[in-house]
Amino acid sequence: MIFLYLIFSVLAGALVMMVFKPKQKAVRLLLAFSGAYLLAVTILHLLPEVYENTSAKNQSINLVGLFVLAGILIQSILESFSKGAEHGHIHLRSDATAFPWMLLISLCIHAFSEGIPIGYADNSELLWAIVVHKIPISIVLATFLLQSKLPKTQGYLFIVFFAMMSPLGALLAKKIPLLLSYHTEITALTIGIFLHISTVILFESSKDHKFNIRKFIAILLGMSIAFLG
Repeated sequence: MIFLYLIFSVLAGALVMMVFKPKQKAVRLLLAFSGAYLLAVTILHLLPEVYENTSAKNQSINLVGLFVLAGILIQSILESFSKGAEHGHIHLRSDATAFPWMLLISLCIHAFSEGIPIGYADNSELLWAIVVHKIPISIVLATFLLQSKLPKTQGYLFIVFFAMMSPLGALLAKKIPLLLSYHTEITALTIGIFLHISTVILFESSKDHKFNIRKFIAILLGMSIAFLG
């Protein structure tokens, strides 16, 4: 079921775009909600679990912190190729005719890495955080791909391939001993990635730096659900 949830979240976002064609304001609110939920799950659940595992193994807490920082840096590098697709902004020309290979590779690396921690244990909070995060991202991605001058077949294949990467990460985490051995370190890297993405979504400036009550409510709702969940 975990694999189906991860795949469906991407396909559902693409389907929502094709059927309902949501307005940009609605997508931004959904992004704010998903970013807040992802941030809250990371801080309330993932970080304590990582440090608890570190203490149990008598490992250095500073080492875990370094992996979190490394995750932030890795995501910064990935975004230089994905042009911000992970947080809902694709800064690529819509009239481009060449297939965006770097966008696909960077998004797939990101999706694969966030699927790995799910494979270690049945972490429902993390699963739902990724599912909620993927829906608005896939809406934005599908909007770019299907409204660009790329062949529609390539756009559909891009979305399907992207949808398969998180389940692949979760599957390999269960099968490859090396990934199991470095469970804590890989999760710490993922935490850094989540912190980078969620904070960019939440704290990017609105127009004229005005307070946006709708965005604030969406953020508050996302954090509250994560806390109560």
